Amino acid sequence: MKKIFTFSVSVWLLVCGMFLQQAALADSVTPDASTKAFYAWYIKRQSNDVYPLMDKGIYTYVAKATADKLRNAYHHNRLPGDSDYFTKVQDYDEHDWAANIATRPAVMLDDVAVVPVTFGSTDKVSVLVFLRKQGDAWKITKVDDTRDLQ
Repeated sequence: MKKIFTFSVSVWLLVCGMFLQQAALADSVTPDASTKAFYAWYIKRQSNDVYPLMDKGIYTYVAKATADKLRNAYHHNRLPGDSDYFTKVQDYDEHDWAANIATRPAVMLDDVAVVPVTFGSTDKVSVLVFLRKQGDAWKITKVDDTRDLQ
């Protein structure tokens, strides 16, 4: 009887440990990791001649309100700026950028995370990505470039 009880307690502790570990891993996704995952997905989709903004997968990474506003602007030919909203450029080397996405640790401003991102190995381009935690995920709410005001 003692062996059965010990075995049952051991199994119960093992199962609880696995659930706690899974919960800890879900919480360990950082704003910079979410940002890097987004750009890896985004560049891959774009290199496959798919406009990522119109892909439903965008909602995995971008806040629904932000994606919906950008989609509406796209449908009415009113996207902000004269370049891609998320990369802030018109053209780039997809292979170079996919292999060279450098994110820096997030700077926290209350509930907003700001993640600096640099793309490319030679002609580097940097952007600032703003994210908010929605549920268990960090979602992009805005992207800005680092260029001087023109």
